[in-house]
Amino acid sequence: MIVVLLGAPGAGKGTQAQMLVKQYGMVHLSSGNLLNEERKLGTELGVLAAAYMDRGEYVPDSVMIDMILSRVVVNSDRSIILDGFPRTVAQAEALDAALAAKGQRIDAVPYIKVEREALLDRLGGRYICKAASHSYHIIYNPPRVVGICDIDGSKLYQRPDDSRETAEKRLVVFEKTIPVVDYYRSHGALQEIDGEADIEEVSRRLVQLLGLEQPTN
Repeated sequence: MIVVLLGAPGAGKGTQAQMLVKQYGMVHLSSGNLLNEERKLGTELGVLAAAYMDRGEYVPDSVMIDMILSRVVVNSDRSIILDGFPRTVAQAEALDAALAAKGQRIDAVPYIKVEREALLDRLGGRYICKAASHSYHIIYNPPRVVGICDIDGSKLYQRPDDSRETAEKRLVVFEKTIPVVDYYRSHGALQEIDGEADIEEVSRRLVQLLGLEQPTN
């Protein structure tokens, strides 16, 4: 199964992706994390991508497609969540064509939808852990122990880009990707989930949408 998980910053994609990884053994492919990983490893793709990133430019579709497909091939025996890709209609079309050439396709496109003001509130109170970037919120998803990650015990911190001003800018960037949402909607693949429900309910709806067995715990 290949899933394209859509949603604005703060919509809860990371939290839900973690749930799918933990409960169902799915592979979470975050475009931002992959770019940083390829760059640190000094791979051919990483070096190429770094040249664009250092100039403050978008990494070309061809490079992104090659990077994503290489990870899809490596994890072909497991279900995959694509997060942060595709960001443009051109990328979506190229991904569909590349997957079709390999006899594969996108199986589901959940869109976790949250209104703008709610997103700004969420982003302003978000903290992540130092070890693995597990996400928390002081109101909506607090850790059991203040300042400590429930999963790995590392300290939590707030990124500078989680300020309201930066959150506004991040949402403006995301809003430029709305044509991708419309692309999948026009192809009958998009399925909206109310991201303003509580985390457990969003998880339940997502699992149901993907046709997975509901967890018993």
